[in-house]
Amino acid sequence: MRRCDDRCRGTDAGGDAAPGAARGGRPGRVPDPLIAALDGRVPGHSLPAPLYTDPGLFQRELRLLWQRQWLFVGSVAEVREPGDYFTVDLGASSVLVLRDDDEQVRAFHNVCRHRGSRLVTDDHGSVGNIVCGYHQWTYGTDGRLLHAPQLSAEVDTSCLALRAVALHDLAGLLYVSLSPEPSSDLAEVDRVVAPYVAPHGLARTKVAAQTDIVEQGNWKLVMENNRECYHCEGGHPELTRTFFPTWGLDPDQIPPHLQHDHDRYLLAEADLQRACDVRSLPHAVVEDLEDRPVGFWVQREPLDGAGESFSRDGSRLVSRLLGELPDHRMGRLSLHTQPNAWVHLLADHVVTFSVLPVAVDRTLVRTTWLVHEDAVEGVDYDVPTLTEVWRRTNEQDATFVARTQAGVTDPAYLPGPYSRAERHVESFLRWYDARVREEAAR
Repeated sequence: MRRCDDRCRGTDAGGDAAPGAARGGRPGRVPDPLIAALDGRVPGHSLPAPLYTDPGLFQRELRLLWQRQWLFVGSVAEVREPGDYFTVDLGASSVLVLRDDDEQVRAFHNVCRHRGSRLVTDDHGSVGNIVCGYHQWTYGTDGRLLHAPQLSAEVDTSCLALRAVALHDLAGLLYVSLSPEPSSDLAEVDRVVAPYVAPHGLARTKVAAQTDIVEQGNWKLVMENNRECYHCEGGHPELTRTFFPTWGLDPDQIPPHLQHDHDRYLLAEADLQRACDVRSLPHAVVEDLEDRPVGFWVQREPLDGAGESFSRDGSRLVSRLLGELPDHRMGRLSLHTQPNAWVHLLADHVVTFSVLPVAVDRTLVRTTWLVHEDAVEGVDYDVPTLTEVWRRTNEQDATFVARTQAGVTDPAYLPGPYSRAERHVESFLRWYDARVREEAAR
């Protein structure tokens, strides 16, 4: 029998081994079409149309970014008990995230080691062992092959465990990477971000609601739309009741008709900062969106109205407070991570958003509302009321994205300049450009 390390050689989670042009930019190689498209971008402007519409460039992005970067996929609240799992599709790859029998959260490729069948087909569920429905190969929640009917005794089953996927738990927020050598950068981001997130106690939350919406647009258009509030004043009437309408504007950009709103924001910000300082809760903005592999932005900011939650008047939506937070008026802690996530953490609930590409012109946006594990539906919260603001906001954003996808597909489209209020959009595209070039050069 061959040694296990020989027999298993090449079976660990691997990256893309693209031929020829996939290493564009090196002497004697065919130029990388994705790099060529990026070379046509004018800084401070939206992308050339092919980067939103070309299926070939989209597939290249999947290989260079989605197969290699750290990606937000969910939270520990989705796998609360041993055997609980959820699946997520990242391009052609399906990842199984589950809590094992020792209470550890793990991630595996959702591929049987026999002949490649998908192991589980539901988005969420719970298992004792993982049993392939094709030939009943059975795996433990730690990935070990436990049983393979009629398999020869000479086969070393220790080489046939499920292929692991790198997973990182950032204070309850779960990230995976399909790369065989994931960037260590997420651990550095964790050291900065975890003190902001930890007081919300995600380990003691549960899922109150989750929605999936497929937006009819390229994933970058979905992210660009999220990274600015330039459209919020007229586009999100429910959200702007709790988001101050001057969010994202520099002081010299405040129009006269919004100056009163800005003054209210400054007073609310000062009150929130004092409350945070007394309780040693970090609140200052930390922005590092462009230069590092896991670009991020985090900040605690006040909410408008009653200042407690994402309701029509800013009042609380869940009576049970999260984690270590002392009262409901603690504003919103917002976290962005490149390339696919934004999260809002409040005193009474958390809303997470993950963006997952489906096709060049279709993108899944998964929104999850988390509440304290002891909160009782119908007593402490009402799901339709809890989810109203962001359900409506998602629907509005989906309309904007679909209209933009139709526009960038039009032969008349030319990339336009960003306003100062869209600086985070520019940061997102700078991050995207830098990561694509880094990976293409490897």
